[in-house]
Amino acid sequence: MARVVGIDLGTTFSAVAVVKSGGAPELLWNRDGEFLTPSVVMFQEGEAALVGSMAKRSVAVMPDDCAQFVKRQMGDPHWIFTDSRGVEYRPEQISAVILRRLVEDAAMALDGEEIRDVVITVPAYFDDARRTATQDAGQIAGLNVLRLINEPTAAAIAYGLGHEQDDTKLFVLDLGGGTFDVTIMRLGGGEFDVIATDGDRNLGGFDFDNALMKHVASTVADQGGPDLLDGGSAEADLREKCEMAKRTLSQMAQASVFVTANGKNFTIKVTRTAFEEMTADLLSRTEDLSEAVLEEAGLAWSDIDKVLLVGGSTRMPMVREMITRLSGIQPETGTNPDEVVALGAAIVAEKAAAERQGSTSLTRRLVISDVTSQSLGTIILDRKRNDIEINDVIIPRNSKIPCRQVKQYGTVRHHQRQLDFTVTEGDDEDPEYVTRLLERPIELPPGLPEDAPLRVTMSYDIDGVVHVEIFDLTNNRTLGEVELDRPHNLDRSEVESMHRAMRELEVQ
Repeated sequence: MARVVGIDLGTTFSAVAVVKSGGAPELLWNRDGEFLTPSVVMFQEGEAALVGSMAKRSVAVMPDDCAQFVKRQMGDPHWIFTDSRGVEYRPEQISAVILRRLVEDAAMALDGEEIRDVVITVPAYFDDARRTATQDAGQIAGLNVLRLINEPTAAAIAYGLGHEQDDTKLFVLDLGGGTFDVTIMRLGGGEFDVIATDGDRNLGGFDFDNALMKHVASTVADQGGPDLLDGGSAEADLREKCEMAKRTLSQMAQASVFVTANGKNFTIKVTRTAFEEMTADLLSRTEDLSEAVLEEAGLAWSDIDKVLLVGGSTRMPMVREMITRLSGIQPETGTNPDEVVALGAAIVAEKAAAERQGSTSLTRRLVISDVTSQSLGTIILDRKRNDIEINDVIIPRNSKIPCRQVKQYGTVRHHQRQLDFTVTEGDDEDPEYVTRLLERPIELPPGLPEDAPLRVTMSYDIDGVVHVEIFDLTNNRTLGEVELDRPHNLDRSEVESMHRAMRELEVQ
């Protein structure tokens, strides 16, 4: 019997959950007897890869063969991991290896039941390239990705089903290993309505670790030690020790980092106060985004009923103190910030499976309404400003998804035969500061007058992925649905080739 599962594919740790016969979601053990699997891959000779705790413990010994934190690189075509044998891997391939290990472990935990259909969580602020890369990773792993769900939304679903209340405004602060999201939702009667979301895909526990690493490395250097940030084994060892010290500082007022280098031993003591001072700029970024999303939603802190903390990095006392100071609300307890996203993903997966099978019980009970995290638009000539190029937003950010918006434009000259069409992602009017998802010439029919009307339809599907169509109103015919080039992503042949290679890989 095939099962559907929810997967939290995290920057530092990943987890799998399933809804069992009792109706409640449960995390599944991995082969190491743990709920959380480190998102680390060590590539080995002979078409083999080691994933999880053993791979994480190998980073300091074999850093050139260990890939970690790859979630931050998803959708980046320029990032390639090259192992010690010179073999290159894209972020999608590395994520696919992690996904395969997660699913194989989940199948074992479910007594050998087949798993093909999955729901994968992504940061709310992931753009089209990163969402597409995540879907590609699932396909490379041989999985059918039923849908992507935003991590704060998944967390709120897991929390909300156990706290049935009417019209509760929930502020979700999600600070994970590599990304940061803030989301405001309205909960009530089984409905989960996202009001607004914002985030920073390059802010997480990784950055707090980096700050501590720089401090320790600088102190060691001042004491006559070597450069510990050399990118090799010394840096990998330092990262592991600083991560442990950071966790200690969440529980205690002081921690020590022990370093051995060039035959000398160094003991660097760090107080919680000092750690908070060296990371004050990072905490300030979380505070600024929290205030910004509240303002964008048109709300005040007095409108918020509850605060939910998600992600292991929210265990740092400074995070809890910051959001309590801002909101005047003590964050909710009783949910594990490391596990709640996977549990919510499992509920969404069960809902997707029920809808596919025509069942309505869970569908009626659970209604999810999410929003776009990125604006979608096109580049046009502004006739009122000497035909300068501007980015014209068609779908504003924080629009409900799925959504569809239409705008009408005109040709710029008589008998224009080609339209230089661009799809953009971002709010800025200046085209230099937005992401171009597509740049393509579109052939126009002959005989069009100047300012001939063209209707552009843009839509976000339920996964937050973009679709575009252009319609010629003069001749009353479509110019076709425009398939995005997605220059940051793999093409279909590359995905299929990587999937074939994945089948030959032994994942341990």
